[in-house]
Order: sequence, then C-alpha cells, then structure tokens
Amino acid sequence: MTRLRTENLGNALAFVLHRPHPAIQGLTRQLRVIGLELREVWPDLPAEAISADFIFYDADTGHDEQFPWAPGASPMPMIALIGSEAPGRLNWALTMGAHAQLLKPVSDKGVYAALLVARANYDRARASDALIADLEDRLSARQTVVQAVMIFVLRGKSEAEAYELLRQTAMAWRVTIEIAAARLVANHRAESPGKEDRK
Repeated sequence: MTRLRTENLGNALAFVLHRPHPAIQGLTRQLRVIGLELREVWPDLPAEAISADFIFYDADTGHDEQFPWAPGASPMPMIALIGSEAPGRLNWALTMGAHAQLLKPVSDKGVYAALLVARANYDRARASDALIADLEDRLSARQTVVQAVMIFVLRGKSEAEAYELLRQTAMAWRVTIEIAAARLVANHRAESPGKEDRK
C-alpha cells in the first residue's frame, strides 16, 4: 500500500511550462495559496528547472524539445495540463512521464491532490526503477557465476568441484563470489581472445 506524503508543500518550487492563458489562472493562484514558489515559463524550461520540485506542462502544445531530459526520465514529478483529449496529445503527455494531470481550464480544486498524487507516483516509479536495476544486476551476476563455474568444468572439474573452487577463490581474494566470478571470466576472456567471437 502506498502512503501519500502529506507534509506541508510550502516553499516547494514549481515550474509551469505553459503560455500565459486564462485557462491556468486557477492553477497559479492555487499554487501560491498552497505556498509553492512559482515560475511561469514558455516556450522552454530554463536550465534552473532541474532543481524544481514539480513541473506542470502543457499537454496540448508541448513538444519533446522543451525538456532537457529524455521522455519519461524527469528528475521530478510531472503534471500534465490537458485541454484536448486527442489520443495523440494524451499519448505524448504520458510518454513525457505524466505522474498526474489536471484538466483545463484549471480551477482551484484538485491542485493539491494532483501535487500529492504526482509525488507518490514519481516516488513509486523511482523505487520500481531501482528494484529493476538491482534485479538486472543480480541476474547478470548469476550468469557470470555460471560462466566462471563453466570455466572450471572445461578444465575437467565437476560442477560441484567447480563451484567449490570458485567459493575458495572468493574467500582467498576476500571478495564476494560474484566479484570473484567476474574477475575469473574477465581473465579467461583476456587469455583466450577471439574465442567468444568464433562461437
């Protein structure tokens, strides 16, 4: 279960990437009431936007080049401001990494909720990315351990003997089995250049 962090948002920095328009006056007014420091910019985010706590962006006329990061890789929660429900524009807003959205014209209702939902979704996505990276690292390490065991098997050891030899090598080097396996595989490749390419 996800818990929303509901502490005071006062002094958080929000950039609103939208051309000046009456449709977002309710948003800017409510952000100030909540206590956020607000910067309205158009047509591009300035370099200092990298330090923002939130980015609100126009899903109707926005484009990739307005952002100094790859689509979906924002370093802060992103909130799409949606006026048009055209599938192409909605798809673009999602591709850019919308963690929440507000419909235009924005009233004073829903802004606080959008901030909390965006931050919770952003935190969840970051945690998922970290977990995936950790699992990929573990999978890669296991594959390297198998490769190291197979090096010993090719030298005439049984699988059990090969694994025990790898474990003893790790203990002698005072490193983890995964690190020892990576060193052994790297050394094996250095001693037999080209063999991998001929397979």
